[in-house]
Amino acid sequence: MRSFALGLILSAVAVPCVAQTVLKSEPLSLAPYEVVLVQDASCTAGKVLKVTGAIRGLHRRKICVSLAAEQASLATATP
Repeated sequence: MRSFALGLILSAVAVPCVAQTVLKSEPLSLAPYEVVLVQDASCTAGKVLKVTGAIRGLHRRKICVSLAAEQASLATATP
């Protein structure tokens, strides 16, 4: 019973850490392989732009992904 309660508490603490904030604009500086989600008009409804940073000399990788409740929160953030 104690292990079940401990697992329940740990899962409640870990869930908010998984959420990622959706930004309103793409940040100017982005570390290599860092991933951010951006609310962009270029993607269709219900999708956000997933931007992955690249090493010097390469372009950032941008792809539209569907927005799942587990993947991100719609809280605003300042870049």
